[in-house]
Amino acid sequence: MKCPFCGHQEDKVVDSRGSGDGASIRRRRECLSCGKRFTTYEHVEEQPLMVVKKDGRREPFDRHKLLAGLVKACEKRPVSMDQLEQLVDELERELSQHFEREVPSREVGERVMKRLHALDPVAYVRFASVYREFKDVEQFMRELKDLLAVKAAK
Repeated sequence: MKCPFCGHQEDKVVDSRGSGDGASIRRRRECLSCGKRFTTYEHVEEQPLMVVKKDGRREPFDRHKLLAGLVKACEKRPVSMDQLEQLVDELERELSQHFEREVPSREVGERVMKRLHALDPVAYVRFASVYREFKDVEQFMRELKDLLAVKAAK
């Protein structure tokens, strides 16, 4: 590790501690040249999960983009920001457990819709109408009828 004070390349670790959440290690170091102390943090380097779009393009999973879409779908609905953030947290955790490097966008969309359906049916229909790119009113009506049939079966 390069000393931030003198640039010397050698130091010794005088203290190591794990962070409270276990995601990093804090190391207190002492430069062997100038004797000054400095702190470094060690983190696991995570590979970003890539989303494979319908046209074959790949882009990093973007929780902020997903959250923005959910906020739009839940506009004027009784769904809190905490609920949406929890939904995205759970989805992100689930995707990283089931997919090593790449996940198809349809898989992301379907999992979001499943969760949104349980959270708020109106927000679900809004999200589905954009995600599934309904071409006409008939497609939209079929989705509503399916939703009503599920609700009636409960």
